[in-house]
Amino acid sequence: MITEAVDFRYLLLENYKKMKLDENQVVVILMIDHLLSQNNPFITADLLSLKMSMEIKDIDNCLASLLEQGLIEYVSSGRRTITSLEPIKKKLYKEFQLTIANETINKQKNIKDNNTDNIFLKFEQLRGKPLSPVEVSKIREWISFGYEDDKILEALKEALSKGSKSLRVVDKILLKWAKRDDLESEGKTFIDKNWDKNLEETIRIVKTPWLNDDDNDE
Repeated sequence: MITEAVDFRYLLLENYKKMKLDENQVVVILMIDHLLSQNNPFITADLLSLKMSMEIKDIDNCLASLLEQGLIEYVSSGRRTITSLEPIKKKLYKEFQLTIANETINKQKNIKDNNTDNIFLKFEQLRGKPLSPVEVSKIREWISFGYEDDKILEALKEALSKGSKSLRVVDKILLKWAKRDDLESEGKTFIDKNWDKNLEETIRIVKTPWLNDDDNDE
C-alpha cells in the first residue's frame, strides 16, 4: 500500500481533468473508495447502484472504462476477488510528486534569476553605465563557472580602484584569485616553495663533511 501522506480524494479532484476523467467516473471512484472503507472488498455495478442515482448501465460503463484505462483493478486474494484503487492512487501520487518537484525547480530558478538580476544591477551601479549584451553574457559565464556574486563584485571594485571598468580586467583578477586559492588550498604557495628550498640547502650544508680526517689530525 502507498502511504497516503496526502489525501487521495483531494488529489483526484485536483487532477481528474488532467487525467481526462469525467465527473461520472470521479463519482464512481469516490464511491468505490467509500465502500472499500466500509469493508466491502468486492465492488460491483449493482452494489454501487444501491448508493448512487446513476443508471446501472452508466455505472457499468464507467467501471469498464476505468478498468480499460488501468485505473482500477480486480485482484485475487486467496479465494476472494478484491476491488483495488491502487493503480489510480499510484498515478495520482506520482503526479503529486512531479508537481512538487517542478515547483521546487521553478522556485530555485526564480531565486537564481533574482540573484542574477541583482548582480547585473549592482554592476551597472558601480560602473555608472548600463551593461551591453556581451557584458551580460560574460557575467553569466562567471556565474556558470561557480564564482560567487560577492567575489565577482569584489573583483570589479578592485578593477575600479585601478581606474578600469573593463570586464577583461575583472576577468584577469578573478583568474588570479582562483589560482591563488588553488595554491593555498594545496599548501603550495611561492613562499612555501622558497622556504622548502632554503631548508633543503641548509640541511645539505650541515651534512657536508668540510674537514677530512687528515685535517682533524693536524
